[in-house]
Amino acid sequence: MSIQNRYEFVYYVSCVNANPNGDPDMGNTPRIDPETRQGFITDVATKRRIRNYILTAFAGQDGMDIIIQQSTNINRFIAQAKRNAGVDDCAKQTNAVYAGRKKACEMFYDVRTFGAVMSTGPNAGQVRGPVQITFGKSVDPVLPLDISITRMAVADNIKDGTVEQYEEAEKKAEADSMRTMGRKQLIPFGLYEVRGFISANLAAETGFDDEDFQALREAILNMYEHDRSASKGEMAVVSPLILFKHAGTDLDENQRVRQARLGCAPAHRLFELVHVQKKAEIEHPRSYKDYDAWVELDKLPAGVEIGFQRDAFGPVTWGELPADEIWFRHG
Repeated sequence: MSIQNRYEFVYYVSCVNANPNGDPDMGNTPRIDPETRQGFITDVATKRRIRNYILTAFAGQDGMDIIIQQSTNINRFIAQAKRNAGVDDCAKQTNAVYAGRKKACEMFYDVRTFGAVMSTGPNAGQVRGPVQITFGKSVDPVLPLDISITRMAVADNIKDGTVEQYEEAEKKAEADSMRTMGRKQLIPFGLYEVRGFISANLAAETGFDDEDFQALREAILNMYEHDRSASKGEMAVVSPLILFKHAGTDLDENQRVRQARLGCAPAHRLFELVHVQKKAEIEHPRSYKDYDAWVELDKLPAGVEIGFQRDAFGPVTWGELPADEIWFRHG
C-alpha cells in the first residue's frame, strides 16, 4: 500500500573546502545567487546522489533499479519496462503506453519516487513523482575560490608510442616542461538547507510505499558518505532529518484519513519552526557548530506530528528530539 500521509522534510548539509555543486557553464564554479551570494545545490544534484546510493545499497533487489543511470540511454529501460509488461517495445496504443508506465513504476525506484518523462522514444508516458526536493540554499553567503594547482607530470601522447619512446622523450624534455597547471574550485565552508515534499495523492499513482520512504530517508542521511571525490571533500548531512507528518485531527475516521492525505497546515508554516542561525560571536563560520539550531516544538499546528531521524539505519523519534542529539535543541 502506498503511503497514506503527506510529509515535508528538511535537513542541513555541511560543505568544508569542497565544491558542493559546480556550474559547468561557469568553469565548474560553485553555484551562487548573484545578489545574496548564498550558495545553491540543485535538486537534480541531490537526486543524483540519492539514485547512486540506491544503486549501491539495494543492488539486485526487485523494484529498486534506477532508470537514470550514468552513461546509459533511458529509452532502453523504457523499452524493457514495456516488454516486461507484455506489450511490444514500441507499441503506441494508449493501453500499451499505460502498461509500460505502470511497469516502470514497479521496476524503477526513481520513477516511483521522483517521476520521469518516458515519452522520449518507446513511449511509456509521463509520471509525476510524489517526492520533490528543492534547491539547497546556504544559510549565509559563501565565498567561491578558484585555486591554481600543479601536477608534477604531463600526459603528452606519442601516437603508437612504445615504452622506450616515452622514456626517450622524457630524457630530452626540460624539467619545467614536464609539469602542468590546473585549477580547483571550492568554497571554504557552507551550510545548506534542503527542503522536500511528499504527496500521498501522487504516491497512490506510483506505488511509493513505506519501504520506499524508509529507503529515501536512509539514502538522504548516507548519500554523501558514498560520494567522496577530490572535489566533494568533506560534505555531510549534519542535522537530523526533520520530518513533518500530517495525521489529521477530525474525530471521524474517514475525514481524518482525508486530512492526513491533503495536509493540516501549509508547508511554509512548518519550515518556519526550524531555525539555524550563526552565533553572534562568529564572523566567518567554518563549521556547522558555529551555528545555533533549534525547533519550536510548542508551535506545531494541530494534526501535524514532527519526527527526527539521526542515523540512516535508526528509527524516527516522534514528538521530541533524540536523546543523543548534539546540535539541534528545543526552542
